[in-house]
Amino acid sequence: MALQIIVFILTFCIMEFMAWFTHKYIMHGFLWVLHADHHKKDHDSWFERNDAFFIFYAVVSITCFLLWQKGIFELGIAVGLGIFAYGVAYFIVHDIFIHQRFKLFRNANNLYAKGVRRAHKMHHKHIGKGDGECFGMLFVPFKYFKK
Repeated sequence: MALQIIVFILTFCIMEFMAWFTHKYIMHGFLWVLHADHHKKDHDSWFERNDAFFIFYAVVSITCFLLWQKGIFELGIAVGLGIFAYGVAYFIVHDIFIHQRFKLFRNANNLYAKGVRRAHKMHHKHIGKGDGECFGMLFVPFKYFKK
């Protein structure tokens, strides 16, 4: 059980790197066509083409659950739950808190909330594919926490 918990925590933390890597090199790379509407809203829909990216990690997470269930990958439940938990955290921080797609957490004003908001605002000041900064989500550079 301790190993499962350690793997869960490690997976959650590794997912921040995966989100950063995917965001910087894939979303702002060859799949910019799906991510562009997130930087420059060119549609009237609540949904964005950018929302399609969650599907990839959902499939990976579900695959881990299935491999665990079939007895093929003993740590599959821990890895799958780590990916799922990161996805939930990402959704809460990015879609609900930062972009206010649901009107919740509007008054969060602690040091962490301010730093994450500031970092994401700096990322979105670039509406094009290049010249971006701060591609992470939950762990942002300390400079964004300074006043």
